[in-house]
Amino acid sequence: MRILFKTSYLDDIRLFQHNGQRFWYGLLVAALFLAPLGLREFYLGELSQIFILAVAGIGLMLLIGYTGLASLGHGAFMAIGAYTCTYLFTQGVPWVVAFLAAGLLSAAAGVLVARPANRMTGIYLAIATIAFSAIVEQIVIRWEHVTKGHGGLAVPPVDLFGLKLVEAWQFYYLCLVVLILVTLAAINIIRSPTGRAMVAIRDSEISAQSLGVNVVRYKTIAFGLSAFITGLGGALLGHKLKFIAPDAFNTILSIQLLLMVVVGGLGSIQGAIYGAIFVGGLPQAIALMRDVLPPAIGRTPGLEPGLFGLVMILVVLFEPMGIYGRWLKIKTYFDYFPLYRRSTFKRQRAYLKTERVR
Repeated sequence: MRILFKTSYLDDIRLFQHNGQRFWYGLLVAALFLAPLGLREFYLGELSQIFILAVAGIGLMLLIGYTGLASLGHGAFMAIGAYTCTYLFTQGVPWVVAFLAAGLLSAAAGVLVARPANRMTGIYLAIATIAFSAIVEQIVIRWEHVTKGHGGLAVPPVDLFGLKLVEAWQFYYLCLVVLILVTLAAINIIRSPTGRAMVAIRDSEISAQSLGVNVVRYKTIAFGLSAFITGLGGALLGHKLKFIAPDAFNTILSIQLLLMVVVGGLGSIQGAIYGAIFVGGLPQAIALMRDVLPPAIGRTPGLEPGLFGLVMILVVLFEPMGIYGRWLKIKTYFDYFPLYRRSTFKRQRAYLKTERVR
């Protein structure tokens, strides 16, 4: 059993709570950096895909998990990031500048969406974000001078300060570094006054307003930050696909991102990463299962979306805290064994008294 003694207010916002976390996270990062030495090109590509999904998932997690705002249109922000980075890069703009511009333009679109969306909540906000996604899709289709419409747009390899990243391991390292930087940035945002205001809005807007939190302002900031990070993920996804078209960023992608943060665990950065592993690894698992399942099941069309939906239902019913929540329960069980209490692991519903007036 590990007991943490807090002697300062800073103990609650430290990056690592104890040396054990430093060791295991350091070991994980070292293993990821050494992975290209022992993995084939196919697995490096799959890991790169997971890293990209994790970047986009962290962006969505800031909005849904930490601010409590529903969104079914984050695929549109990925489209903005992918097309912006590709267009600027093909016009001779350095890749780093084009990459950051993709995030900034996505952030501007997020702020634009946030202005009217601040007057909506719940299902109405989700419908508004779906409408925004449809608008962006039509712009991509009809602005053929820039996006080539349905014909698609070829994405050249990344040119990083004169070094072209044409090998799978090179792009793998780029995605890994971006994921680490985005993760550290998101953790610091959550620990900042802005992040605490976002969490207060998620828990109770009434309580947040009574404490002087400008709800409209911080919701707009949350949309902008979320869209910025998601736009960076979209820019990387464009290079991963090597060819982008409007159907690559449809509503299905937005639903997959939502599924990712819900299954991974709402309200945690680790949940976004766990969700990315699940969403990125499930198609490959299904492909392996098709070979061993009976033909009547393995060749069934729509098997993948059906399993996605089934997993979503099971998680909502039996583990609303997601994969990361289950891991925390297992960790707590062994931390307190044999002194654990069975009621600790029961699902409980709690809410503030201020919420009862609704």
